[in-house]
Amino acid sequence: MDNDFNRLEVVLHLEGEPDRVPFYDLFADPEVIEAITGELLPNGMVTLSSDQMKLIATGERRQEIIESLKRSLKIQVDFYSKMGYDYVVLHLPSPFPRWNILLANDTAPLPRRKRTWQNENRGTIEDREDFEKYCWPDLDNIESACGLLLDVLRKMLPQNMKIIPLTPGGVLENVMWLMGSVNFFRSLYMDRALIEDMFQKIGPVIQFYCEVCSEDRDVGAMSMGDDMGYKTGPMIHPNFLRKYVFPWHKKCVESVHRRGKPFILHSCGNLKIVMEDLIEYVGIDAKHSYEDVSYPVVEYKRLYGDRIAILGGVDMDKLARSPTNDFEIYVRNIIRECAPGGGYALGCGNTAANYIRLENYMLMFNVGRKYGRYPIRS
Repeated sequence: MDNDFNRLEVVLHLEGEPDRVPFYDLFADPEVIEAITGELLPNGMVTLSSDQMKLIATGERRQEIIESLKRSLKIQVDFYSKMGYDYVVLHLPSPFPRWNILLANDTAPLPRRKRTWQNENRGTIEDREDFEKYCWPDLDNIESACGLLLDVLRKMLPQNMKIIPLTPGGVLENVMWLMGSVNFFRSLYMDRALIEDMFQKIGPVIQFYCEVCSEDRDVGAMSMGDDMGYKTGPMIHPNFLRKYVFPWHKKCVESVHRRGKPFILHSCGNLKIVMEDLIEYVGIDAKHSYEDVSYPVVEYKRLYGDRIAILGGVDMDKLARSPTNDFEIYVRNIIRECAPGGGYALGCGNTAANYIRLENYMLMFNVGRKYGRYPIRS
């Protein structure tokens, strides 16, 4: 494969047209990685768990954990290299354990044992007492875990590829996950002090991840997933985003920019009403996550493609259900509309999820290689 991070870097910095349209996805589900590589990830792991982070910090089972980690990362490297990505995703471990998780049977074509869901009605932290009792993360443990992950991955990184670390959720997401959506929305109006304290606890941790990882020489860019919207607009009033969320996003971006590296924001939802904030105030370099029925990638490329890179956008429903012939025409049209002038990378509208058709996923790459060579021809 012709993996070369310089190709994606040209796109992220809006420096014109590379040799071909690069590929970008936030990540691929473990089941997709296993299906394509033919290798099983150790216990389905893609990164360290919060428990493993603690064990490594204390020295317990350190070598055993590292050996499993090496095996897992090697399989992931093989996957991203084989598919033609110019980077390897590094999933950063979450330091925010929570119990408000629901389990359900998975009905995807490549099912996992159980699918996890966020319990919207219950929170690990629902009130001030929960907040005070919660075991907030130790930054030294985070730095140690990040250092270990980067060190292990660096040694197996193919030539010309870079690492793109993915923060363990975003600023808003982690607050909502810990509190539960219903309790979070209620507290926005009835317990503003708790909301403010939650952001003051979580914001610096996410920023710390950005700071520590962007210092590494083999990190090419930093990505954050922070879903903020529905199909119709943001989940909370834009003024709340501007007060509680965007200032921490801005700090994260600044931490990455200080190292001369680009910052990629993945966020689901129709965010047109706050895109100027994200571009001008927060300072993102690239935006990922699009959906045809509400915020199609072609429209976002037309509106914002001269100021930020536009990544992905191949609709998840079409990846999951579209007939092959129709899907090829659809992907060719996205390339034709988004690729001219550069600033675009081809990929899924969300992630390479275990419910999409592998045939369509593989076809997307084949179409990209065939029709994504510059200059783009109609």
